Amino acid sequence: MTGPSQRPLRVDAARNAELLVRAAWRAFIESGTEVPLDEIAKRAGVGVATLYRRFPTKDDLLLAVLEWRYAEHIQPAVARALVDPDPWRAVVTALETALAMAAEAHPVIKALRDPGYLLSGLKNRFIADLTTIVDRAQDAGVVRPDLRPSDLPMVVFMLISTLRVSPDPVEGWRRSCALLLAGLRPGSDIPLPEAAVEDC
Repeated sequence: MTGPSQRPLRVDAARNAELLVRAAWRAFIESGTEVPLDEIAKRAGVGVATLYRRFPTKDDLLLAVLEWRYAEHIQPAVARALVDPDPWRAVVTALETALAMAAEAHPVIKALRDPGYLLSGLKNRFIADLTTIVDRAQDAGVVRPDLRPSDLPMVVFMLISTLRVSPDPVEGWRRSCALLLAGLRPGSDIPLPEAAVEDC
């Protein structure tokens, strides 16, 4: 974990950064994202100065937490999906894992001042892998052939946007995800309209 700076950390600094990120995640989930930063430092067993040295702003800490959760949960699931011999199961795994993490981390995402900009790196990384997974599923005939790469960011956005209106943001996404997955299957009597912009 390198956080806002990409310079390699000393062993003790890297350990402190990980302790802070793990403590922040637990604190955000248990007490909300308004939990005082000195409480996070106390939970991590480090001084407040250490927290501010590593994460100068609240956004730096929030983003580090989300990057850690991505590396811990989505990255391994995507890696499995990329080599899964069942192409449809790979699509389901990738989307369901991403939605589960987004639902769990929704309070942290909402607390970012500019989540669209700050999370663009994670989003682009996921979309690139999802495109590979969906391409393989289309080649196998288990995803509708008229789905285009430019549709995938919208697919992900539509699923994540349901978290804002779901009465159960932790588990309510599962129904929306199942409905959307059904729409990705081939054999629909309703063809997709032409895309407004050509894919690059």
